[in-house]
Amino acid sequence: MVNKLDKVDLKILKALQENSKITNLELSKNIGLSPAPTLERVKKLEKTGVISSYHAKLDHNAMGLNVRTFVLINLLWKKPNALENFIEKINNIDEVVEAYIITGDSDLLLKIVTSDIPAYERLMFNTLSQIEEVEHIKTLMTLSNVKESTILPFDYD
Repeated sequence: MVNKLDKVDLKILKALQENSKITNLELSKNIGLSPAPTLERVKKLEKTGVISSYHAKLDHNAMGLNVRTFVLINLLWKKPNALENFIEKINNIDEVVEAYIITGDSDLLLKIVTSDIPAYERLMFNTLSQIEEVEHIKTLMTLSNVKESTILPFDYD
């Protein structure tokens, strides 16, 4: 269910996606509301789950995490609870930063971040390929990032 969001709520959401460290005073000035009602609205957006968290966005390269891959996984469906078991196992692999169940020729899409190619190779051969629910793995190696946005596509006006 989509929460009822008015123009002020949408301005708040856009501003917080652009900079979650903005002070309440700055936010209130940006949206044209006094600080107290601005804070009340932000708290309401948090309480209703529209705002789920605040966190720092780190630069991969500055952290020495220079290799980003997308991995297509096909599962062995004849194994009992293949999907549940696989998900449980990848949840314990820190390098798997995102995972999606998908349609098409593969069952899952993983986003993996590692420091370098040898680290990715070790993860692939010593960890991912050893998961017994995995039938096939296909790696898509990223070369460069040409677009990345943290702002959801929504009509904020």
